[in-house]
Amino acid sequence: MKFTDGYWHMREGVQPLYPAQVHDLIADGDSLTVYAPTARIEGRGDTLNRPLVTVRASAPLPDVIGVTVSHFSGGVSPGPHFALSTVDGVASVDDLSLTSGSLSVRFQRDPWRVEFLASGQVLTASGYKAMALIEDGDRRYVREQLGLGVATCVYGLGERFGPLVKNGQTIDIWNADGGTSSEQAYKNVPFFLTNAGYGVFVDHPGLVSFEVGSEAVSRVQFSVAGEALRYFVIYGPTPKEILRKYTALTGRPALPRRGPSGCG
Repeated sequence: MKFTDGYWHMREGVQPLYPAQVHDLIADGDSLTVYAPTARIEGRGDTLNRPLVTVRASAPLPDVIGVTVSHFSGGVSPGPHFALSTVDGVASVDDLSLTSGSLSVRFQRDPWRVEFLASGQVLTASGYKAMALIEDGDRRYVREQLGLGVATCVYGLGERFGPLVKNGQTIDIWNADGGTSSEQAYKNVPFFLTNAGYGVFVDHPGLVSFEVGSEAVSRVQFSVAGEALRYFVIYGPTPKEILRKYTALTGRPALPRRGPSGCG
Protein backbone atom coordinates (compact mmCIF):
# COMPACT_ATOMS: atom_id res chain seq x y z
CA MET A 1 0.00 0.00 0.00
CA LYS A 2 1.23 3.46 -0.85
CA PHE A 3 1.13 5.84 2.09
CA THR A 4 2.84 8.89 0.61
CA ASP A 5 1.82 11.70 -1.69
CA GLY A 6 5.06 12.24 -3.54
CA TYR A 7 8.37 12.21 -1.72
CA TRP A 8 7.69 14.84 0.94
CA HIS A 9 4.09 14.34 2.03
CA MET A 10 1.88 11.60 3.40
CA ARG A 11 -1.55 10.94 1.93
CA GLU A 12 -4.41 12.73 3.63
CA GLY A 13 -5.35 11.02 6.89
CA VAL A 14 -2.14 9.00 7.14
CA GLN A 15 -0.13 9.42 10.35
CA PRO A 16 3.30 7.72 10.55
CA LEU A 17 5.36 6.97 13.66
CA TYR A 18 9.07 6.31 13.12
CA PRO A 19 11.66 4.78 15.48
CA ALA A 20 13.99 7.61 16.46
CA GLN A 21 16.76 6.01 18.52
CA VAL A 22 17.77 2.93 20.47
CA HIS A 23 16.68 3.68 24.03
CA ASP A 24 17.18 0.24 25.57
CA LEU A 25 18.00 -3.31 24.53
CA ILE A 26 17.97 -6.88 25.79
CA ALA A 27 20.38 -9.56 24.55
CA ASP A 28 19.57 -13.12 25.62
CA GLY A 29 22.31 -14.99 23.77
CA ASP A 30 20.49 -15.94 20.58
CA SER A 31 18.34 -12.85 20.02
CA LEU A 32 18.58 -9.08 20.35
CA THR A 33 15.55 -6.97 21.28
CA VAL A 34 15.72 -3.22 20.79
CA TYR A 35 13.27 -0.67 22.19
CA ALA A 36 12.92 2.46 20.08
CA PRO A 37 10.75 5.45 21.06
CA THR A 38 9.17 7.40 18.22
CA ALA A 39 10.89 10.62 19.30
CA ARG A 40 14.20 11.28 21.03
CA ILE A 41 14.27 10.96 24.81
CA GLU A 42 15.93 14.07 26.24
CA GLY A 43 14.57 13.81 29.79
CA ARG A 44 12.22 11.83 32.03
CA GLY A 45 9.20 13.76 30.80
CA ASP A 46 9.83 12.52 27.27
CA THR A 47 9.03 8.96 28.34
CA LEU A 48 5.39 9.86 28.98
CA ASN A 49 2.74 9.24 26.31
CA ARG A 50 5.38 8.23 23.80
CA PRO A 51 4.69 5.27 21.47
CA LEU A 52 7.40 2.62 21.49
CA VAL A 53 8.53 0.33 18.67
CA THR A 54 9.93 -3.06 19.64
CA VAL A 55 12.34 -4.65 17.18
CA ARG A 56 13.58 -8.19 17.79
CA ALA A 57 16.34 -9.80 15.73
CA SER A 58 16.98 -13.54 15.77
CA ALA A 59 18.50 -16.22 13.55
CA PRO A 60 16.66 -19.43 12.67
CA LEU A 61 19.40 -20.73 10.35
CA PRO A 62 22.95 -19.77 9.35
CA ASP A 63 23.01 -16.76 6.99
CA VAL A 64 19.35 -16.01 7.80
CA ILE A 65 18.23 -13.24 10.16
CA GLY A 66 14.65 -12.55 11.16
CA VAL A 67 13.41 -9.14 12.25
CA THR A 68 10.09 -8.64 14.05
CA VAL A 69 8.71 -5.11 14.28
CA SER A 70 5.84 -4.72 16.75
CA HIS A 71 3.83 -2.11 18.59
CA PHE A 72 0.98 -3.58 20.64
CA SER A 73 1.63 -7.22 21.50
CA GLY A 74 -0.30 -9.92 23.28
CA GLY A 75 -3.22 -10.47 20.95
CA VAL A 76 -4.05 -13.98 19.81
CA SER A 77 -3.10 -14.48 16.17
CA PRO A 78 -5.89 -16.19 14.20
CA GLY A 79 -3.39 -17.80 11.82
CA PRO A 80 -2.66 -19.59 9.66
CA HIS A 81 1.09 -19.59 10.17
CA PHE A 82 4.02 -20.61 8.00
CA ALA A 83 5.90 -23.59 9.44
CA LEU A 84 9.56 -22.57 9.50
CA SER A 85 12.70 -24.59 10.20
CA THR A 86 15.04 -23.49 12.98
CA VAL A 87 18.43 -24.55 14.29
CA ASP A 88 19.50 -23.62 17.82
CA GLY A 89 22.73 -21.84 18.58
CA VAL A 90 23.44 -20.23 15.22
CA ALA A 91 23.35 -16.61 16.47
CA SER A 92 25.85 -14.56 18.42
CA VAL A 93 25.20 -11.12 19.91
CA ASP A 94 27.74 -8.34 20.34
CA ASP A 95 26.36 -5.09 21.74
CA LEU A 96 24.08 -3.73 18.99
CA SER A 97 24.79 -6.49 16.46
CA LEU A 98 23.55 -10.02 15.89
CA THR A 99 25.42 -12.40 13.59
CA SER A 100 24.42 -15.66 11.93
CA GLY A 101 27.00 -17.27 9.69
CA SER A 102 28.29 -14.59 7.32
CA LEU A 103 25.28 -12.31 7.84
CA SER A 104 24.91 -9.65 10.52
CA VAL A 105 22.29 -7.10 11.49
CA ARG A 106 23.58 -3.94 13.16
CA PHE A 107 21.53 -1.27 14.93
CA GLN A 108 22.73 2.31 15.06
CA ARG A 109 21.81 3.93 18.36
CA ASP A 110 21.15 7.54 17.30
CA PRO A 111 19.94 8.42 14.75
CA TRP A 112 18.02 5.22 14.09
CA ARG A 113 19.36 2.91 11.39
CA VAL A 114 19.37 -0.85 10.81
CA GLU A 115 22.01 -2.38 8.52
CA PHE A 116 22.42 -5.89 7.14
CA LEU A 117 26.03 -6.78 6.41
CA ALA A 118 27.99 -9.67 4.93
CA SER A 119 31.79 -9.82 5.04
CA GLY A 120 31.85 -6.27 6.35
CA GLN A 121 29.87 -4.88 3.42
CA VAL A 122 26.37 -3.41 3.76
CA LEU A 123 23.88 -5.41 1.68
CA THR A 124 20.86 -3.25 2.45
CA ALA A 125 19.63 -1.02 5.26
CA SER A 126 16.54 0.44 6.86
CA GLY A 127 17.30 4.09 7.44
CA TYR A 128 15.55 6.84 9.35
CA LYS A 129 11.83 7.08 8.48
CA ALA A 130 11.96 3.73 6.64
CA MET A 131 10.49 1.49 9.34
CA ALA A 132 7.15 2.86 10.51
CA LEU A 133 3.92 2.33 12.35
CA ILE A 134 1.13 3.75 10.20
CA GLU A 135 -2.31 4.99 11.19
CA ASP A 136 -4.81 5.50 8.40
CA GLY A 137 -8.12 6.38 10.00
CA ASP A 138 -9.11 3.37 12.11
CA ARG A 139 -6.69 1.08 10.30
CA ARG A 140 -3.17 0.22 11.45
CA TYR A 141 -0.21 -0.95 9.41
CA VAL A 142 3.45 -1.78 9.92
CA ARG A 143 5.80 -0.77 7.12
CA GLU A 144 9.41 -1.48 6.33
CA GLN A 145 11.62 -0.06 3.58
CA LEU A 146 14.97 -1.58 2.65
CA GLY A 147 17.51 0.31 0.58
CA LEU A 148 17.71 -0.56 -3.10
CA GLY A 149 21.16 0.09 -4.51
CA VAL A 150 21.98 1.42 -7.96
CA ALA A 151 21.73 -1.42 -10.54
CA THR A 152 20.16 -3.75 -7.95
CA CYS A 153 17.42 -5.83 -9.54
CA VAL A 154 14.56 -7.52 -7.71
CA TYR A 155 13.07 -10.84 -8.81
CA GLY A 156 10.47 -13.26 -7.48
CA LEU A 157 7.20 -12.65 -5.56
CA GLY A 158 5.60 -15.76 -7.01
CA GLU A 159 3.64 -16.16 -10.21
CA ARG A 160 3.61 -12.90 -12.15
CA PHE A 161 2.65 -12.06 -15.72
CA GLY A 162 4.70 -8.90 -16.24
CA PRO A 163 8.42 -8.19 -16.53
CA LEU A 164 10.85 -10.55 -14.81
CA VAL A 165 12.57 -7.64 -13.08
CA LYS A 166 10.14 -6.23 -10.52
CA ASN A 167 11.73 -2.79 -10.12
CA GLY A 168 9.13 -0.06 -10.52
CA GLN A 169 6.18 -2.36 -9.81
CA THR A 170 3.54 -2.42 -7.09
CA ILE A 171 2.60 -6.00 -6.16
CA ASP A 172 -0.08 -7.18 -3.75
CA ILE A 173 0.42 -10.69 -2.40
CA TRP A 174 -3.15 -11.94 -2.57
CA ASN A 175 -4.28 -14.94 -4.58
CA ALA A 176 -7.10 -14.16 -7.02
CA ASP A 177 -8.71 -15.67 -10.10
CA GLY A 178 -7.79 -12.74 -12.30
CA GLY A 179 -6.57 -14.53 -15.41
CA THR A 180 -3.05 -14.47 -16.79
CA SER A 181 -3.03 -10.98 -18.26
CA SER A 182 -3.36 -8.75 -15.20
CA GLU A 183 -1.47 -7.86 -12.04
CA GLN A 184 -3.49 -10.45 -10.10
CA ALA A 185 -2.06 -13.95 -9.77
CA TYR A 186 -2.94 -17.45 -8.60
CA LYS A 187 0.32 -18.25 -6.79
CA ASN A 188 1.68 -15.29 -4.85
CA VAL A 189 4.77 -15.73 -2.67
CA PRO A 190 5.97 -12.99 -0.27
CA PHE A 191 9.62 -13.57 -1.12
CA PHE A 192 12.02 -11.79 -3.45
CA LEU A 193 15.69 -12.13 -4.25
CA THR A 194 18.16 -9.66 -5.68
CA ASN A 195 21.36 -9.62 -7.68
CA ALA A 196 23.03 -7.94 -4.69
CA GLY A 197 23.54 -11.17 -2.73
CA TYR A 198 20.43 -11.33 -0.56
CA GLY A 199 16.74 -12.16 -0.54
CA VAL A 200 13.83 -11.16 1.71
CA PHE A 201 10.93 -13.31 2.92
CA VAL A 202 7.97 -11.60 4.64
CA ASP A 203 6.50 -14.05 7.14
CA HIS A 204 2.84 -13.12 6.74
CA PRO A 205 0.12 -15.42 5.34
CA GLY A 206 -2.29 -12.61 4.46
CA LEU A 207 -2.11 -9.55 2.24
CA VAL A 208 1.38 -8.11 1.85
CA SER A 209 1.85 -5.01 -0.27
CA PHE A 210 5.20 -4.57 -2.03
CA GLU A 211 6.33 -1.35 -3.67
CA VAL A 212 9.57 -2.20 -5.46
CA GLY A 213 11.11 1.18 -6.14
CA SER A 214 7.62 2.47 -6.90
CA GLU A 215 6.88 4.48 -3.74
CA ALA A 216 10.48 5.57 -3.15
CA VAL A 217 12.75 4.78 -6.10
CA SER A 218 15.71 3.89 -3.86
CA ARG A 219 13.79 1.50 -1.59
CA VAL A 220 11.81 -1.74 -1.56
CA GLN A 221 8.78 -1.25 0.65
CA PHE A 222 6.54 -3.91 2.17
CA SER A 223 3.67 -3.46 4.60
CA VAL A 224 0.99 -5.47 6.37
CA ALA A 225 -2.15 -4.57 8.30
CA GLY A 226 -1.99 -4.89 12.08
CA GLU A 227 0.51 -4.23 14.84
CA ALA A 228 3.41 -6.51 13.87
CA LEU A 229 5.55 -7.43 10.87
CA ARG A 230 8.20 -10.14 10.62
CA TYR A 231 10.63 -10.57 7.77
CA PHE A 232 13.81 -12.53 7.09
CA VAL A 233 16.91 -11.38 5.24
CA ILE A 234 18.67 -14.32 3.56
CA TYR A 235 22.29 -14.07 2.43
CA GLY A 236 23.48 -16.08 -0.56
CA PRO A 237 25.56 -14.63 -2.02
CA THR A 238 24.50 -16.34 -5.28
CA PRO A 239 20.87 -16.70 -6.39
CA LYS A 240 21.24 -20.47 -6.09
CA GLU A 241 22.37 -20.19 -2.48
CA ILE A 242 19.65 -17.67 -1.63
CA LEU A 243 17.00 -20.07 -2.94
CA ARG A 244 18.60 -23.04 -1.17
CA LYS A 245 18.53 -21.24 2.18
CA TYR A 246 15.03 -19.89 1.58
CA THR A 247 13.65 -23.37 0.92
CA ALA A 248 15.57 -24.71 3.92
CA LEU A 249 13.71 -22.13 6.00
CA THR A 250 10.23 -22.56 4.54
CA GLY A 251 10.28 -26.23 3.49
CA ARG A 252 10.76 -28.27 0.35
CA PRO A 253 8.35 -30.65 -1.43
CA ALA A 254 8.76 -34.35 -0.91
CA LEU A 255 10.72 -36.24 -3.57
CA PRO A 256 8.35 -38.56 -5.45
CA ARG A 257 9.41 -42.20 -5.32
CA ARG A 258 8.73 -44.88 -7.88
CA GLY A 259 6.26 -47.48 -6.65
CA PRO A 260 6.90 -51.26 -6.62
CA SER A 261 5.14 -51.68 -9.96
CA GLY A 262 7.38 -49.09 -11.54
CA CYS A 263 4.54 -46.56 -11.70
CA GLY A 264 3.98 -43.35 -9.75
